[in-house]
Formats: sequence, C-alpha cells, structure tokens
Amino acid sequence: MDGRRPDHLTWRHRVFTTVLALMMVGLAVRLAQIQIGDHDRYIEEAAFTRYGVASVTAPRGAIVDATGYPLATSVDTWDIYLDSFLWRDRERASGAAIALAATLGLDADEVLAAGTRQDRGDVVLQRDLPYEAGLALDRSALWGVRALPSSVRIYPEGNLASQLIGYVGLDSGLWGIEADYDHELRGRPGQLVVESDPLGRPIAFTQRAARPPKAGGEVHLTIDRFVQAIAERHLDEALEQFEAPSGSIVVMDPRTGAILALASRPATGLAPDSLELPQDELASLVRNRAVTDLYEPGSVFKTLTAAAAIDLGRVTPDSTYVDKGRVDVGGFEIYNWDFSSYGEVTVTELLQRSLNTGAVWLSEEIGPQDFYRYLSAFGIGELTHVGLSGEAEGIVRTPDDSDWYLVDLATNSFGQGLAATPLQVLTAVNVFANGGSLMRPYVVSRIVTDERVREFDPVTVRQVVSPATARTMARLMLDVVEGVQWHGARVPGYRVAGKTGTTIVSVPTGYDFDTTIASFAGFLPYEAPHISVLVKIDQPGGERNLGGEVAAPVFSRVAADIMEYLNEPATQRRAAAP
Repeated sequence: MDGRRPDHLTWRHRVFTTVLALMMVGLAVRLAQIQIGDHDRYIEEAAFTRYGVASVTAPRGAIVDATGYPLATSVDTWDIYLDSFLWRDRERASGAAIALAATLGLDADEVLAAGTRQDRGDVVLQRDLPYEAGLALDRSALWGVRALPSSVRIYPEGNLASQLIGYVGLDSGLWGIEADYDHELRGRPGQLVVESDPLGRPIAFTQRAARPPKAGGEVHLTIDRFVQAIAERHLDEALEQFEAPSGSIVVMDPRTGAILALASRPATGLAPDSLELPQDELASLVRNRAVTDLYEPGSVFKTLTAAAAIDLGRVTPDSTYVDKGRVDVGGFEIYNWDFSSYGEVTVTELLQRSLNTGAVWLSEEIGPQDFYRYLSAFGIGELTHVGLSGEAEGIVRTPDDSDWYLVDLATNSFGQGLAATPLQVLTAVNVFANGGSLMRPYVVSRIVTDERVREFDPVTVRQVVSPATARTMARLMLDVVEGVQWHGARVPGYRVAGKTGTTIVSVPTGYDFDTTIASFAGFLPYEAPHISVLVKIDQPGGERNLGGEVAAPVFSRVAADIMEYLNEPATQRRAAAP
C-alpha cells in the first residue's frame, strides 16, 4: 500500500473552494467600495432614515398705508402637531394628553382621541398658538408633541379697506392686495431638520439643523387710513340715509393719480367667522366695486363732451344754441332730464342745468370720429392698469362696430349707452385738475424686500386736452357748483369744481325709470386741486334720487372732513369763477 495520504478533494470541492474564495474577494471589494468609495453617499442615505424635515412658515410681509401704519401684518405663533405613530403607546400618550390639555385649556380625552385617530402621520391639534405659550410648550418636549413656528395675519385697523387689503388662506392670498401681491408678501419657507430613532421618535439632545425662513416683502399703499376711514364712514351713513343697497367712494390726488381711498359697499369683514358664507355671496362681498363694476356715468360725462368740443375749437364757454327741450336723432326723441326747455343757452348754462339736448348739440359739433377719439384719450373703454385684479375694461360702441347707430353718439354724449367703472370716470375728470394730462391711477407706492426697494412713481399716460382747455373746463365745473345757489356739493371755506350725474338704471329689457344711480365727481380747492372725489350711490330709495340731491351732499361732507384732516388752508369762496 502506498504510504501517501490520499487526496480526498474532488473536483467539486475545488469548484466550491474557488467560488467561495471569489465571493470573499467580491465581498471585500464591495465593503471597500461602501466604506471608502461610496462613503459620502451612504452617509447621506443613512441620514435620510434618521432625519425628518419640517417646513417652517416664513413671516408674511406687512401691508402699510401711506403714513407707514400697518393695515395687515403678521404675528409669530406656533402650530401644534401630535405624532400619531408615537401615540400608539397609549400609556405615554395619555400622560402627554393630560399635560397638553392643561397647557392649552383643552379636554384631555379629546386631545388623546385626536392623537390616536390614525396610525401614523402628524395630526394638527391647534394652529396659531400665541408665541410665548408655544415656545414654552416646545421647550417642554412632551411625548409625541411637536411645535412648529408659524404666524397669523392681524389687521390693526379692523375691517378698514377690507376689499382692498384682502385675506390670506392657509397657503396664499385669496383676494385683494394679499392675492395680487402674494408673490412679494409670502416670503420663502424655512426647513427644520430633526434626528429620530428607527421608530421615528425624536432623539433628545440632538442638534437641530435649520434653514431659516426668509421674510416676505412689505407693500406700501397710497391709501391713507384716515381718508379711507372718512370715505367708509360717510358711505355707510349715505346708504342708510338714502336706503341704497350699494355704493362707492373714490378719493385721489389728481396731480399724481395716487388713490387715497377706495371704499365700496356692501363688504365683508376680515374675521374668519365673517367669511363663512356661500361662495357666490362671499364673491359679491369681497368685490371692489369701484374697480370691477360698470355703470352708465350719466351727466358727469357732459364734462368730457364739452372738453372735446372746446379743445377742437368748435365752441367756447359763451357759444349758444337754442334749447327746445327735446331733440330728434335718427327717429329717437331725447328730452332734458326735467322735460323743460330753456331757449337760448350758453355752454356754461347747459352744464349748470345739465341739459341733455345741449350735450347732443355738442356731440354733433364734434362729430363721431373725433368724439370717440377723445373718449379713448380720456381712458374710457380701456383698463386703467391700476394694478388690481378684476378691473373691468368698460363698454363703448363706436362707428366701427356693426351695432352702432347715430343715436349712440347722442346718448353717449350725456353718459348713457356706455359703461365705465367709478375709477375710470374719476381718472378722466382728473384731467381737468391736472393741466390736461391723464394720470395712471395707482394704489401701491413701494415694495420693500431684503434685496431691494421698488418705487412706483406717477405715470403720465397722455396729454388729452391742452392746458388751456383744462383750465377752461375747471372754470366751467367751478361755475356748475359755485354758480348755482344752494348747490349741495359746496364745501365751506373752499371752492369746488365738479359735476353731478343721474343715471336711469339699465335692465335687460331697457331701462327701469323708477330707479337711478346718483353720482358726483369733483375736485378742490379749485385754485390748486389737492384731492378729487367721486361719490356713487346705487338705486337710492325714497323721494330723493338725483345726483344733486343724493351724491353731491355726500361729496361735501367727505371733502370737508378730508380738508380738515389735511389741514388745507381755506380759500375765499366766490359766487362764480373770475
């Protein structure tokens, strides 16, 4: 027998050994790759399993008035969350619920039920907890309770300018400035990173990494809160006095186009409970009617017609026509508002008496092409580009439209058969207080962020009429108010230039002759206009429903209070223009 030890390793053993060796080598290579080559990537992936990321709300920028006083601002608060995954430990959750209920003044059973209603994920227990209370709760580190920084919108002036300011939902602005300038106000949310154990429980005393939130920009308005309050107070009083369902008051600086007040009724408050209304009803209340709603301006429009005729050299203030009380245009008869005739009257007198037949005469002197060219120059039928959403463009038919008729020229001359917004009308009237220039109305004067300050300067859109025509029209509008005894728009101590308007309300079948829209637009002091005001009262009830009876006295009260607030020196009043 051979003394050598027999080789018991068969070919299968050799294959197995070789494969095992190769596997060990592969494992070693893989471990080297993980530990050395891909070290950073796996560290990052491991971190994702241990860290949770929460969004931190950015402080929303303030909305301030022309004096720098906040109309809407944010206050730091906390949102309280319950970790329903951790609260499956009912014993510890019960203790946390008792402590949390005592802190927040809630029922412990209800808190426990809220935290155990689902198996995983965060449950919002309370939003907008006052800052100090939330900070103390965050530091207490209650089991399964998480407090995240947040903020709540407050309105220091209450519901003042509610339609203009707007409202903020959970994520963004819903209407008004809050919505239109949401991209400037909202800021950038931050992030809070918390290390957790494999069960998702926060690890005590571990470092919290965070990306701080970036605060939103501050939006400065041209609105003066005192002027706004004056306008809203007198509008509310007027609607009650004249039993009217709605109305608007616009106050501007005619020299720059800056809007000092923008008041509309009806309106909603800014408290959350006041917004719990059906969608269509809420939409009606938050609509800024001075910007979004169209109406037939009525006799205020006679100033634009007279300005076009004077600027073209077709008439002067002393030009005359014979008023017979009615005029036939294309088979349609047009009457004066009082169904009276006055014989030979001047342009000055036709504006004082607000004669429809006089406006028709002026439109014939102007001609269709020039008439609508001037209306376009005054901004009628086009957006003012005030910077607010929902602005209406207006409705004007011209000779280029297939449904235009010669009678449209006649009715348009005294503000019927076309439509504009209150803001458009006052912007057009401002031309006469501003040397003939059309100024773009604006409501935001400046936006301030950490990176920049963006200023919005007055913009001259175009020269509508010559400075001489503007002066002539201002004098004619002065005669309308100061040259008529006991005119309701007079303001003690100041001379007022303006014009009334009374419109019969249009309905789908034509016109409702029992209802009117009463308005007045004017500016003061005549010598150096500092403010212009448009008052519009819709469908006043009772026996008084004319612009001179309803809107003119409201203008007087609004203007008097604003002059007192501005401490504007009184000017000597005369019976007529020099």
